[in-house]
Amino acid sequence: MSTQPTTVENDQVVVLLLADIAPSSRLWGWTRIVKGPQALQDIPGLLFSKVLGSGYEGGFGLRPSPSRQGLFGLFDSLASAQAFIASSSVIQTYQERSDEFCCALLKTWSCRGSWDGQSLNVCAAQPIRGPVAALTRASIKLAKAPAFWKHAPPSQNALADAKGCQLAVGLGEAPFVRQATFSIWDSVSDMNAYARSGAHLEAIQAAAENDYFSESMFARFVPLQVQGQWQGKVYA
Repeated sequence: MSTQPTTVENDQVVVLLLADIAPSSRLWGWTRIVKGPQALQDIPGLLFSKVLGSGYEGGFGLRPSPSRQGLFGLFDSLASAQAFIASSSVIQTYQERSDEFCCALLKTWSCRGSWDGQSLNVCAAQPIRGPVAALTRASIKLAKAPAFWKHAPPSQNALADAKGCQLAVGLGEAPFVRQATFSIWDSVSDMNAYARSGAHLEAIQAAAENDYFSESMFARFVPLQVQGQWQGKVYA
């Protein structure tokens, strides 16, 4: 899967990695989460990174997955991101230790908010056609978390069945209060149809009205490349 976006401001690129760690390597996988960004030091061009856990079976519930995790990396250039994917020992080790592995190379065309103070520069124009990706993440106020999670299941169930959704995975830095969703869609119109209707719209409105989040970020991307396998589906 690939598209060619129009460059707008700069060449920043996001790498989003998904891995289902093999049973024999799960202790190694947990150490990656414990170390967090410290496990990604000294990578050329890497500006910002997160090592993320996932919900059970890659889903969105409170039950954590013992094997599935993600990695988010913001690079200063397309060349740095491509070099990381092509030759980094981090990528190689994840591939060797995972039953499933998928890697997306993304350029941002829209971003609101921040992640630990880091925002994403807009580097591409909104695509006219073709696939798009979205990342939604939030730091949920502890006192508001029970109310937030009342709205989450209907919205997440709707995502799994949404028209045009190619891939959807729940990710997070910490159970219950630091959550994220990554998805890939056939088109902008399919993504917007989900975002602006039904249970998802109700969840967004509830979050805004009740001030659930201490910080949030809503980003949309042009996929430059998506390769690998996730939940039995092959991307190339």
